[in-house]
Amino acid sequence: MYLLEHDAKELLTKLQIPVPPGTLVSDASGGNVALPAGPWMVKGQITAGGRGKAGIIKKAATPQEVSEHTRAILGRVVKNRRVDAVRIEQQVAGGSEAYLSLMIDAAAAGVRVIMAAEGGVDIEALPRDAIRTAVAAPDASAIAECAQELAAHFGGVKARALADAGAKLAQAFMASEAMLIEINPLFVKADGSWIAGDAKLVTDDGALERQDDTRAMLHARATAYPEAALKLEHGCDYVVVDPEGEIGLLTTGAGLSMMLIDELRAIGLKPYNFLDVRTGGLRGETTRLVKVLKWIGEGKNVKVILINVFAGITELGEFSRLVVKALQEVPEVKVPVVARLVGNGLPAAQQVFGAAGIALYPDLDDALVEVKKHLNDREGVKG
Repeated sequence: MYLLEHDAKELLTKLQIPVPPGTLVSDASGGNVALPAGPWMVKGQITAGGRGKAGIIKKAATPQEVSEHTRAILGRVVKNRRVDAVRIEQQVAGGSEAYLSLMIDAAAAGVRVIMAAEGGVDIEALPRDAIRTAVAAPDASAIAECAQELAAHFGGVKARALADAGAKLAQAFMASEAMLIEINPLFVKADGSWIAGDAKLVTDDGALERQDDTRAMLHARATAYPEAALKLEHGCDYVVVDPEGEIGLLTTGAGLSMMLIDELRAIGLKPYNFLDVRTGGLRGETTRLVKVLKWIGEGKNVKVILINVFAGITELGEFSRLVVKALQEVPEVKVPVVARLVGNGLPAAQQVFGAAGIALYPDLDDALVEVKKHLNDREGVKG
């Protein structure tokens, strides 16, 4: 989960990472939110880099400028993301900029440390020899040692600050089970102290059950992270990929579901949603399927539902019975259903779906012919 800067800083603060004091504002008036001491930075909150160049990070010297910038930034669409909140934080004075990041390097089976004595909006333009990087074992002590070795290349006060920041971020990285922590800029003071001017934090959704602070943040900020909040509450992944989509997908397996979306788009069809329903977690209950069907039912243009399941552990006879029962519990979903099932218990599923009037095909091409037929029929009715 890619956290908004404000939420990243709130979590990092709990992990002993120094950040500028700040507050979150999500309405144009700014309300009666107490501001930290000025002057301030007004920072639009979206999950994307390059916010400064996009004009949604502004300096403010007076409360009036804070209000003006807040009103100007809120509601803007930048990089296809709407700015629904701003973080207003105290400007960092008297520091020089540096760069430090830790990220999972799956290919190297470790944590990659990247460091530079310069930072800021032009970090990508630095020459290659200005950036130091190495891979450490996924252990806080090993990461801290790696950071210390890299920092030694820079010398002076920045070396001390980067080494200390690397050690503290190593602890935070492992404690939060992060996939990425990037501090850019990392402000270094003349006395060697430092502060995270900006923070990018990507967490592992699979670790949410163990991460109490991240989970509490997600509950409190569910509207900012609707897909992750949905996954946490309901145990499945669901994303609307095209609000104008015509095909609702009831599928399992993230990779298989993404491949299906690609196949549909390649032949000119419009899937409405991505779904990994995780059939192994149904456990004889229709609750999750009912939720999914209701979400799909919100698609204003959905004309047919396509079920696509490769069964291994899942027994398709049981799965089909749950689907039929769930459909009965969601009478508002009135579109036809086409199923493509392969695997364990297929004959039983054929009987169940046959009795319910649901067309079932083991071959995807055959299922898509049926889907197209329903799409054409619905167009004919509409016309």
